[in-house]
Amino acid sequence: MERWPWPSGGAWLLVAARALLQLLRADLRLGRPLLAALALLAALDWLCQRLLPPPAALVVLAAAGWIALSRLARPPLLPVATRAVLITGCDTGFGKEAAKKLDAMGFMVLATVLDLNGPGALELRACCSPRLKLLKMDLTKPEDISRVLELTKSHTTGTGLWGLVNNAGLNSVVADVELSPVATFRNCMEVNFFGALELTKGLLPLLRHSRGRIVTVGSPAGDMPYPCLAAYGTSKAAVALLMDTFGCELLPWGIKVSIIQPGCFKTEAVTNVNLWEKRKQLLLASLPGELLQAYGEDYIEHLHRQFLHSLNMAMSDLSPVVDAIIDALLAAQPRRRYYPGRGLMIMYFIHHYLPEGLRRRFLQNFFINHCLPRALRPGQPGPAPAQDPPQDPNPSLAAAR
Repeated sequence: MERWPWPSGGAWLLVAARALLQLLRADLRLGRPLLAALALLAALDWLCQRLLPPPAALVVLAAAGWIALSRLARPPLLPVATRAVLITGCDTGFGKEAAKKLDAMGFMVLATVLDLNGPGALELRACCSPRLKLLKMDLTKPEDISRVLELTKSHTTGTGLWGLVNNAGLNSVVADVELSPVATFRNCMEVNFFGALELTKGLLPLLRHSRGRIVTVGSPAGDMPYPCLAAYGTSKAAVALLMDTFGCELLPWGIKVSIIQPGCFKTEAVTNVNLWEKRKQLLLASLPGELLQAYGEDYIEHLHRQFLHSLNMAMSDLSPVVDAIIDALLAAQPRRRYYPGRGLMIMYFIHHYLPEGLRRRFLQNFFINHCLPRALRPGQPGPAPAQDPPQDPNPSLAAAR
């Protein structure tokens, strides 16, 4: 089989020069994603030389290179100038770290906390500039939200409000749906959904004026059925759909809406073992006797141990989430979704493309693998079998009726 002649040295120099120019313009970080992309492009080049004519091969390589660069490149960010941003949930975790980073970049940061004298608030006061303002807010209290709305307007009179970061969140139970009190679902919805909704709606006049940004920290538990996280996951699914709706409706106003879906990170709220132990004890104390008898206390203890064990895989470096928040606030064209964290793309691939049984097994092995409830174990009295309805002694009369 006759092979097409490959481009001359001059043509390759032209292609290489253009690629080098694009690389120089892009802000690429040397790391595993970039090395993997270069390896795949090299393999693709080897295949193209053997399977395709030169014009088609150049088109394929150019398209592949453009896609790789567009995914890996970090475009220049907008200048910070005098921009102001409100961040909720800055007592710990992502909110606290984002507040410190944005303050260091020159933002005017309005950071909401539950306790103005708590450790997180004291740390922010100590390490941040006078530009950072601490505001007390509990998202379950409408009067707190109203007060923060008024303070935000007064603090941003000269600068306007560029961004809102809905970071505050709540997860107070790790248990099966049947074991989770309905109140925990209401509490999660109150903070993660209704609180974010009320605050976002209240700030829209300021955001419309600045044509600014709305950034919301969600969770993969809102996209896939993580075992024992139904209360948290349903609230995060609701707020993600809400933000997608905002993204469509606010587009004519120039407001861009992004959702951050972080993997498992070692924030103070997640890794506080004593707090999770107290929540487990409260759950055990609240369960009706019949339900506790059916599942068994050891079943709940098993879920608790599995959950704490899964935290061993959590990342201690919170910077990927903070970087995603910054990009969503300052990129000229921010993404609708950000997925910072280890292994998230594999999880989403499995969730979207593999059979349901494999998806369920993966989540159980990755997060929580249930044991059998007490009533279903061999030798234990199980639930009463369902009985057939009584037969009508006169079927002909039954048919006539």
